[in-house]
Amino acid sequence: MNTKSIHKILFGLSLIALSVVGCKKDFLNVEPTDRISTTTIESDTSVLEAYVTNRYIATRLQDKEGDGSAPGFGRGFEYSMWSSYTDESVYNNDDFTWLIQRGQLAPENLGSAGVYWGRSYKSIRECNYALGVLAKIAMSPSHKKQLIAELKFVRAFRYQDLIRNYGGVVLMGDKVTSLTDNLQDPALFQRATIKESIDYTVTQLNEAAADLPLDNSSSWMPGRATKGAALALKSRLLLYAASPLYNAGTWEAAATAAQAVIALNKYSIFNGGYENLFLNDQNNEIIFARLFTKNANHTHLEIANGPNGYGGWGGNLPMQNLVDDYEMTNGKPITDPTSGYDANNPYKDRDPRFAATILYNGAAYRERNVETFIPGGKDSKDGIDNWNTTKTGYYLKKFMNNAYPLQNPWGNAGFQPWIYFRYAEILLNYAEAANEAYGPDAVPAGATMTARQAINMVRARSGVNMPALAVGLTQSQMRDAVRYERRVELAFEEHRFYDVRRWKIADVTENKPAGGMIITKTASGFTYTPKVALDGRKFETKHYWLPIPRAEILASGGKLDQNFGYNK
Repeated sequence: MNTKSIHKILFGLSLIALSVVGCKKDFLNVEPTDRISTTTIESDTSVLEAYVTNRYIATRLQDKEGDGSAPGFGRGFEYSMWSSYTDESVYNNDDFTWLIQRGQLAPENLGSAGVYWGRSYKSIRECNYALGVLAKIAMSPSHKKQLIAELKFVRAFRYQDLIRNYGGVVLMGDKVTSLTDNLQDPALFQRATIKESIDYTVTQLNEAAADLPLDNSSSWMPGRATKGAALALKSRLLLYAASPLYNAGTWEAAATAAQAVIALNKYSIFNGGYENLFLNDQNNEIIFARLFTKNANHTHLEIANGPNGYGGWGGNLPMQNLVDDYEMTNGKPITDPTSGYDANNPYKDRDPRFAATILYNGAAYRERNVETFIPGGKDSKDGIDNWNTTKTGYYLKKFMNNAYPLQNPWGNAGFQPWIYFRYAEILLNYAEAANEAYGPDAVPAGATMTARQAINMVRARSGVNMPALAVGLTQSQMRDAVRYERRVELAFEEHRFYDVRRWKIADVTENKPAGGMIITKTASGFTYTPKVALDGRKFETKHYWLPIPRAEILASGGKLDQNFGYNK
């Protein structure tokens, strides 16, 4: 099977069903026409290869998980982004996100976060099935080795999603479960510790990295896992493991894992403009991404998140909480009296990533400037389609491509990649781990830079050019600097939810009101009045982990342990 046909199967119509069936041909048992039988998969190497590549996607388990494309590993580019469960944004139309913001999570009501357990284990089962087939099918040994490594990477990614959402998980090994399995078998529902879960997953990633190619090529198409992708996932997991919430690893190991990606000498910071980084996959910062084509576009971001005055639906609305955290261009926070911040002109001279991420009143966008002011602002409640008006006073700009139509975009937009790993994250992983293990200005054995130098590489990106961090910061000051960089550099990329939890600061950040801004136009300019964009925001200790869905507890006959604080 050539690269073009595999690409169509992976990112197009998903021709291979995500579940497999075996069928007898008799009068009452008609073979389904929308699925391929296990017999075909187990005997045709090209069909098996297509089955393997389809493990990068998954079925929709609830509404609005994808528009024109099946969901991938994360919720990137879906209508309600993962950011709208955090202090990054509020989702305009709720779509079962507000209950998470308000601390109303329950095992029987997880809102739009309710799919991870079922989807992850479904995918793990599918990977295990494919690994079993590969062990028996005739194929080039070298290619078989790569496919096995690829499946181990996909399986590890699913375990990552389980671990970072639920903590210790059930480790299935290579077992392929079925409905006829003995439900009395305690191993089927025994949750491992967090450390055991991470150690197992890291071992799988070590094995995958050893056999995956360094580069995508004509025989290993873009979008498939590489050595760098496996090492990047390992870096993230070991960073989490060393963090206070997990307490299941060391900062030294996390720093070493990040350094392994750096040492590949394959990736670099993209200097074609921060906002352009997310619009195409042709740059060396991207380590692993999901790609979309003309016939497999995803949620049309521009209309889904655009201002109502342009015909947009509002979507994921940046909070004032995030806006206030962007530094001034001199590197000082707006709370510093010497920063130059002007409350009457609050968006001037801010970290350039602010304007590349958030549409604010007066921002240049498409054919005019954004008008969120009242009275009369085109993008306020006084504008057209006012049911889509921002609740916070801001709209999302990051990921938006002005070359795509905002109105009537169907089939002509939605081709941006979704980046799972990029080099800036690895540098920030390294900076955090190296600072915690060795301090801001030490070069660990075998490494090539200090924690401070790693952060400065991110801040020095062309078009960002934020002041370099000075020599002599304390470990605590560097910790704050790392957390700032992750806050603004990785905004809306599905990191904040997990970062504030692993740092164990969510009880602070997620209990602050969801801030917004009322901008009023006057004869002399504008006035700015803070507001609460969504009432009732609440976080409790139990929310550091998601509850396991009640349906899963019931299906186990009560043998599966629920997370602390939630009723079974």
